[in-house]
Amino acid sequence: MTNAFTLEKLEQIVAERSQASGATSYTRQLLDQGVEKCAKKFGEEAVEAVLASVGSERDHLIKESADVLYHLLVLLAARQVSLAEVYAELDMRTARSGLAEKASRPG
Repeated sequence: MTNAFTLEKLEQIVAERSQASGATSYTRQLLDQGVEKCAKKFGEEAVEAVLASVGSERDHLIKESADVLYHLLVLLAARQVSLAEVYAELDMRTARSGLAEKASRPG
């Protein structure tokens, strides 16, 4: 199954909406409130996804997961971090086993 919607497309939508007026863009409103608000909102959505994962409604988890991805990209935009940078980190980490990667982390 191929889905034409990608994280790169969502990243572009977030970038476009970040240039809009706060009167018309929720993304802009979040960014205008600063990194802390974006982080808080991402955390709230992550908790909602966790709770949905143990619930009985599969569709609820799907919706909350979409919220998590969107709010993560808003948070990355607030910190001027691109998906390309995150992908580079993932490439580096997946070049070896997860256990070896985790063992290499300090502390």
